[in-house]
Amino acid sequence: MSRPLRCTILVFSSWYANLSTTNAPMTDQSSPATPKRKLIIAIDGPAGAGKSTIAMRLARKLGYVNLESGAMYRALALKAIDKDVSFDDEAALLKLAQESRIQLEPSTGGNRTLLNGHDVSMRIRERDVTEGASRVSIHPRVREWMVERQREMGIGGGVVMEGRDIGTKVFPDADLKVFLDADPVVREQRRMEQQKIKAEVAANVAADLRERDKRDRTRVTSPLVAAWDAIVIDSTSLSEDQVLERVEDLAAKLLTE
Repeated sequence: MSRPLRCTILVFSSWYANLSTTNAPMTDQSSPATPKRKLIIAIDGPAGAGKSTIAMRLARKLGYVNLESGAMYRALALKAIDKDVSFDDEAALLKLAQESRIQLEPSTGGNRTLLNGHDVSMRIRERDVTEGASRVSIHPRVREWMVERQREMGIGGGVVMEGRDIGTKVFPDADLKVFLDADPVVREQRRMEQQKIKAEVAANVAADLRERDKRDRTRVTSPLVAAWDAIVIDSTSLSEDQVLERVEDLAAKLLTE
């Protein structure tokens, strides 16, 4: 394992250890405490379905770590842009990933994404990086490398991981799998509101979203599909709070079993 990878994992290990220590209830030392079950929760879905917001809020409610897998692909796309590496060159992209240090730092406002020590949280949300992330993610060897890193980050439980293949590829044995979907028109509207898109570029954003959907659903490696045992939630006519309440209820039932 390379030094950069160890650094990435340590960010989460240290943060989660502090969280566990801070929130641990006091117990009678004469009797051993019963370890609290820590779930692995997978939330998948297409762009604009609301999975990032739900994952962040759910993790905060449960005291879990929120792992946004898409940020890792975005960081790699940004690195490719900076190094002028083609999004179609799988070998070069894999080498770039192996040489990069991508860290996700949990915070009260959501994850900060660091690329080789630099905060790129805002930059990776811009349109050119968003487009690039979808293109670099179609390469099988890049996805395999990313999946291994994501598994290492979340293997201990106590995580809410969101993406497009978490329940089918990264954690096929996750305790709870949710596939969050919505009508394409509604998803386009949400994305434009989220990114404060002006009317004159709205058509381009909608076209980009439809193209991304097509790539995600038709790629050979880990296409976007709901896991066979996932709970599918159509959020078209639901508010953010209503979706969160449904997912919270599902998690609560597992924690009381």
